Amino acid sequence: MFGTLLKFIRRFEARVLIGLILVASALWAFLAIGGEMAEGDTLGIDNRLILALREPGNLHDPIGSRGVEEAVRDITALGGTMMVAVVSSVAVLAFAFHRRYRHAEVMGGAVMLAWASSETTKALYARPRPDLVPHEVAVYSGSFPSGHSTLSAACYLTLAMLVASLETRRRTKALAYGLAGAILLGVGFSRVYLGVHFPSDVLAGWVLGATWALVGWIVLRAWGGTVRGT
Repeated sequence: MFGTLLKFIRRFEARVLIGLILVASALWAFLAIGGEMAEGDTLGIDNRLILALREPGNLHDPIGSRGVEEAVRDITALGGTMMVAVVSSVAVLAFAFHRRYRHAEVMGGAVMLAWASSETTKALYARPRPDLVPHEVAVYSGSFPSGHSTLSAACYLTLAMLVASLETRRRTKALAYGLAGAILLGVGFSRVYLGVHFPSDVLAGWVLGATWALVGWIVLRAWGGTVRGT
C-alpha cells in the first residue's frame, strides 16, 4: 500500500501541481466575480454591453439582420443542455469503443460536474435575468452563472484536451483547441446578444466550465493517461 501511495504521489509532477494552482486561481476568480456581481459593481458595464448589441432607439431589435439573429440562435443551441448531452454521450461512446475508458470517464465526469455546479451556484446566487431588453429565447433558471457558457466550456474544452492527448501533431492539437475556443466564445456572445444573460454571467460560466476541464486534465495525468506534447 505504501508503494502504491508513493507511485501516486510521483504522478503529481510539476505540471500537475501547476494545474492545481490554476484550478485554485480559477475558483478564486469565480468567487470574486460572484462577489462583485452580488454587490452590484458589475451592473453598469453589464447593462452597457447589453444595450450596445441593440439597435439605437429600439430595444426590441438586436443589431444585425434577421439572418444574423437566426444564426446566433443556432449558435446558442451549441451550449444547451440537450446539445451538450448529445456531444458528450457521443464522445464517451467513441472513447469507450476505442478502449480509452479513462478518457470516457473524464469526459462524462467533467460535463456532469459542470452541470451540477452550474445549477447549484445558480440557486445560491439567485440572480434575476436581465430585464433591459426583451429575451429572444425562452429562459427558465437564474442568471448567474450562464449555464450555456459553463457547459460549453466544460464540454468542448475537455473534448479538445482529450483529443489532443491522443495526438502527436501540433496542428491537430491547435485545431481541436481552436474549434473549442470558437464555440465557447460564440455561445457566450450569443447569450448576451439574445438578452438572456449579463456579460458577467458569461464570464463566470467560462471560468467555471474551464475549471472542470482543467480538473479533467489533472485527473488524466494522475491516472497516467496519455497526454502527448503537454
